[in-house]
Amino acid sequence: MSSPAPADSVSFCADLVRSHDFPRYAATLFAPAAERRALLALYAFNVEIVRVRDQVSQPLPGEIRLQWWTDMLSGHVHGSAEGNPVAAELLRAVRDFDLPVEPLSLLAEEHQFDLYNDPMPTMAALEGYLAATSSALFDLAARIMGPQSEAVEHLARHAGLAQGLVQIIANLPRDAAHRQLFVPQQVLEKHNCSVEDVFAGKETPSLHAVLEQLAGEARQHMTTASSLLAQVAPSVRPAFLPLSQVQADLKRLSRPGRNPFTLQSPSRLRTLWTLWRASRSREFTK
Repeated sequence: MSSPAPADSVSFCADLVRSHDFPRYAATLFAPAAERRALLALYAFNVEIVRVRDQVSQPLPGEIRLQWWTDMLSGHVHGSAEGNPVAAELLRAVRDFDLPVEPLSLLAEEHQFDLYNDPMPTMAALEGYLAATSSALFDLAARIMGPQSEAVEHLARHAGLAQGLVQIIANLPRDAAHRQLFVPQQVLEKHNCSVEDVFAGKETPSLHAVLEQLAGEARQHMTTASSLLAQVAPSVRPAFLPLSQVQADLKRLSRPGRNPFTLQSPSRLRTLWTLWRASRSREFTK
């Protein structure tokens, strides 16, 4: 395969993120050109990793695909990496912004969990998974946007945990249909919620209690993340614009009487409006 032209690689990554992760794509519109290119490469990499789950019917081919990415990041893949537009753009972002490779590799490795129907055992296990995936993305995006600090790392962790928990609630219909749950067994057992009832799409008081606990955890992380925004450099804050969509999703998913098995996504226009308003708010500009 011949190497794609840089412009083609940039467009490929932009189209991929726009199609599969619109909130993050929309957030990049508020970043300067050079940083936006790197953010799109980072988010396109994440899309490629997350999509592996839906592109294979057995775990082994999925593991092979994920291994290709970790090999590429460690420098063990030659030639084909240059022909892959996402890999080419990601390597450029790593070079231009001095991004650490380890969290990128760990993100790919952590998503091996997605290939199996193993239960998520505890909240601690879930938080570890989200820290290596959602939180890592926020941290890497922040590194692209500006200087690092302990406050940025702390903010990235809480932002990722909030986002990840909200996504688990939102994705429940799809995950249950695949007989896969990211909701920890520990939480299900606490509220006497049957896994088989969830897989069967049964809306029960126990399930609502489970989801309310997850939503409560997400609200706490959102509160902490919001308080930390003021402690990071203004140049870094655009990396956390997706939090405004997380807040909107959390509010929508917490409405009384909502059927947790109804898959609902906000319109792209509403997402753009949410992010634009956030970009002009004191929280992100002061």
